Amino acid sequence: MDAPGEPFLMHVEDVFRRNQGGVVVLTGRIERGRVRRGDEVEIVGLGGNAVATVGGNAVATVGDIEACRRYVGEARAGMNVGVSIRGMAGGAVERGQVLAAPGSMSAHTSFAAAVSLLSEEHGGAGVRTGERLHFHIRTAAVTGEVTLARDLDVLRPLHAADVTIRLERPVALEDGQSFAFRHLGRAAGSGVVTRLLDRAWSAEPPDPC
Repeated sequence: MDAPGEPFLMHVEDVFRRNQGGVVVLTGRIERGRVRRGDEVEIVGLGGNAVATVGGNAVATVGDIEACRRYVGEARAGMNVGVSIRGMAGGAVERGQVLAAPGSMSAHTSFAAAVSLLSEEHGGAGVRTGERLHFHIRTAAVTGEVTLARDLDVLRPLHAADVTIRLERPVALEDGQSFAFRHLGRAAGSGVVTRLLDRAWSAEPPDPC
């Protein structure tokens, strides 16, 4: 299923059900690697539930693959496709999850990141420890809480800082993953994941420095 050095990864944009829910079709863009009919994939992030799991991730088998209104035997990075999966329970998959080569991707709720804020004119506003932001990571939209370094009282518009973030739901993440966030209902800034942290969140958040 993997191109050399490129494990398969596809973000889920939409979910459709056919044949009274017996067939689930996931649409999205393949970010890297390739996938073939009959391949096993993991469904990572947001706590989806399926009959079988590996490492907490739902496992499914790829059925038909649709691209450009026709069925294909294989799809590769850069293609927008529809991937059918049989035998999935209703509600097991949702927008914001990813399909990934088994063992290649994990979901996290906590991570360190380098973030920067937009100007006030473009939606940036001061951010303090404990404030809740709305994060957009691939196709996932999840609320999370930000923690600034102990020596930083407030992160102001047009400034950058290293922070830690705790999400309300686990999201498929990897080092170097870019994301955007909203604050007070407006686009506020962007960031990059610099370090993945344990899923558990202790009473004393880790120092981002």
